[in-house]
Formats: sequence, C-alpha cells, structure tokens
Amino acid sequence: MERRKLLLVGLMIFSMFFGAGNLIFPPQLGQLSGTNTMVSLVGFLISAVGLPILAIAVVAKSGGLHILASRVHPRFAFAFTILIYLSIGPFLGIPRAASLAFEIGISPFLPNTVGGSNLPLFIYTLVYFGIAYWLCMSPSKLVDRFGKVLTPALLVLITYIFVFSLFKPLGVFEAPIGDYAQFPLLKGFLDGYMTMDAIAALNFGIVISLALKEMGVTEEKKLVSNTIIAGVIAGLLLAIIYGMLAYLGAVSQTRFGTTKNGAQILTNVVFYLFGQKGSILLGVIFSLACLTTSVGLLTSCSQYFAKLMPKVSYRSFIALLSVSSMIFANVGLTQILKFSVPILTAIYPMAIVLMVLALLNNLFKGNSYVYLFAMICTSFVSILEALGQFGLKINILYSLPFYLNGLSWIIPAVVGAILGFIYGKLSNDMSPVKWTVFSRINSFVRRIIEYFSSCRISK
Repeated sequence: MERRKLLLVGLMIFSMFFGAGNLIFPPQLGQLSGTNTMVSLVGFLISAVGLPILAIAVVAKSGGLHILASRVHPRFAFAFTILIYLSIGPFLGIPRAASLAFEIGISPFLPNTVGGSNLPLFIYTLVYFGIAYWLCMSPSKLVDRFGKVLTPALLVLITYIFVFSLFKPLGVFEAPIGDYAQFPLLKGFLDGYMTMDAIAALNFGIVISLALKEMGVTEEKKLVSNTIIAGVIAGLLLAIIYGMLAYLGAVSQTRFGTTKNGAQILTNVVFYLFGQKGSILLGVIFSLACLTTSVGLLTSCSQYFAKLMPKVSYRSFIALLSVSSMIFANVGLTQILKFSVPILTAIYPMAIVLMVLALLNNLFKGNSYVYLFAMICTSFVSILEALGQFGLKINILYSLPFYLNGLSWIIPAVVGAILGFIYGKLSNDMSPVKWTVFSRINSFVRRIIEYFSSCRISK
C-alpha cells in the first residue's frame, strides 16, 4: 500500500480519536504536574495512546470486537459489544463531544442576554449534527475529508499556538500539586482514562477496515498490518500534540495560577497570546476536534448496528443516532459528565483486561476459562466501584489493593485469570478415575456462570 494513502488513514484515525476531552486533559495535567510534567505525561501516554493503539491491533487481529468478546462467553459478547457502542456513541461519547464543543467554543462568547437560554445550544447542536450527518453519508470519503482537510487544519492550529508561545513565553514550570507530586506516573495514567479513546478504538475497527478496503486492501493479513501501522501513525501524532498541550498547561501556572479545568487553561493561554481574536481560534479548534470524533463514532456505531440488524439501513441508523445524540447533548454537559464517569469506571477495566488477555492469548493457549474467570472478577469489582460513584457505599472495596488509586480491579483480574487457567487445565488433564467427581463440579460451575451471564443481560 502506498505510504501516502497509509498516512491519510493514520490522519483519519487521529481525527476520530482527538476530541474535546483530548484537548482538555493534557493542559490540566501539565499545570498540576509542573516539574513532574514529563513523568505524568508518560503515564498519560500509556493509557491515552498506548491502550488505543493496542485496542486497534487486538481488534484487527481478532476480526472484530464481537469475536474478541466471544472468547469470554457468547452472551457476554452480545451484551458487552452493544454496551460499548451505546456508551461511546449516542448515550455518552457523542453528546459529550457536542455539548463540550458548545460550552467551550461558543458559550463563553455569547451575550449575557442569551447566555442562560437553552436556544443557543439547540441551534448549535442542530447545525453540528446536520454537518455530522452529511459527513457520515459517505463513509468511504472520510479518509479524504479527514486526512486531507480537517486533521491537517487541526494540527496546524494547535502547532501554531504552541510555536507562538515559545516566542511569547508564558512562564516556567512550577512545583507539582497534590497527587501529581506523590505519584505522578499513576495519576497521569488515570487521567488518560477520561479521553475514552481505548474504548473508542474498539469501535473504530469497522471504519478503518472499510477505509482500507476502499483503497484496494482486501487480503486479511494486509488489512491487519496496515491497520496497525495506521494506528501507530495516529498514536505518534497524538503523543506529539499531547506533549505540546501539556507544555502549555505547565508554563501557564506562573502567569494564571491554578485554574479549574483544562478548557479554562487553553482559554487563558489563547487570549494572552492572541487577544480577543483568540476566541475565534479556540472555537474553531474545539468544534473541529469534536466534530471529527463525533463523525467517527456515528459512522462506526451505525455500521455495527446495520450489520446487527440488516433490515435497517446504514443511512437510517445515521439519522436515528444523530437525532438521539442531539437530544442527549441538549441535556447539558454537567449532567452528561455526571453519568459518564461511573459508566466509564464500570466498562473501562473490562475493556483493558480483554485487550491484555488477547495480547497474551498464546501464553495461556487461548484457554477460554482464563477470559471468563478474569472478566467475572473484573466486572464484579468495576461495577461495584461504579455504583459507589453513584453514592452506594460498598465496604468490601475499601480493603482491596490500589482502591485509593482507582485500580482496585487489577488484583481480582489477575486472580481470576490464574483461577481460570488452573480450572481449564484441570478440566483438560483430569484422569478417568477422578473425572466423574470433577464433571459434577464442572457442571455446577457452568450453571453458576450461565446464571451470572443471564443476570448480567437481564439488567
């Protein structure tokens, strides 16, 4: 495949990943990390760049998210795949992108007379999703539209701000604050969660595959290798941009002090560098970033559901998901963020464990019980932790290692994987004399697993 075409696919992947959240979190990380910015940034890059690239590679090699999740259990694959697509799509990811673009790129510059009204948000989302709908109508053209136009424009604008800051210095790196002083690497890793890119990457495989097939890549091995290469290109671009944004946040503390979020940091920086004209620049950057992400999510979700329900066309799903995303976006950013964090807490650990196990699949020879037991233990803890964020106190979580660091699911996942490996080995290597007793135990465990799976789906 031509290098130029592969670069365009990489630019398309970058644009689908890079939304408003990707603009907000690195500057905040830089401001709070100060002299520890490089260490925190490494942790952030592991979860915000490394995990998405890993997800792209794993999904490409396994043949799709549903096939990958089927290694756990067919019922789990059905429920988990739909949950991933709905949460990253019309229920959370897409509405968050649209409302965040409005809150940061438009709302601060509205007159006070209309600032408190819901009408501006409605008009903005109507235009926003109208453009998104039009772009999604021709998914085969996304490579050209993103790779040749939207992504280069976004990269140029962000680079322009960074370079200008070098000639008009903001300040120097200050002392780190809070957790960024005590464990900057881990804190940076947890911040990378909030970009939602690792989960989004599980969805984008359909779009990437379609784009490569449109370019003439049809052989399975070439599809996988080109997908991974394009993902690495996107990851390198993300890492460079994250470094620029983290730097802007780190040097801004000297001049502006500690601000409440990354959006305010960028607003202060842009206004300092360019004056009132910076508001236009900032609005364009956020709108472009959010729009490209929304288009990627709308396309991947619609293609998946069209495949799941062939009687409903891709165009119908685009219309349905655009309208539903617009409705949820008008609920408001505050409410969306209120529900997004617990839901991410529930599904992110499951996605990470699934990807890591797929990477280590040959090590345990694809033992299905490893996937099953690890996922049961992980989901049990992550769902309880999510319920705790909704206000339900779960005392058992407090005693788990790494609970205070937001990683209480790690040890249960490892224990589950080990138990699954042992259980699988015993079921395969049991001698005929002991098989009768073991088969009864095996039958009992299977019934528990089936009951657990049915309960998960009914909820």
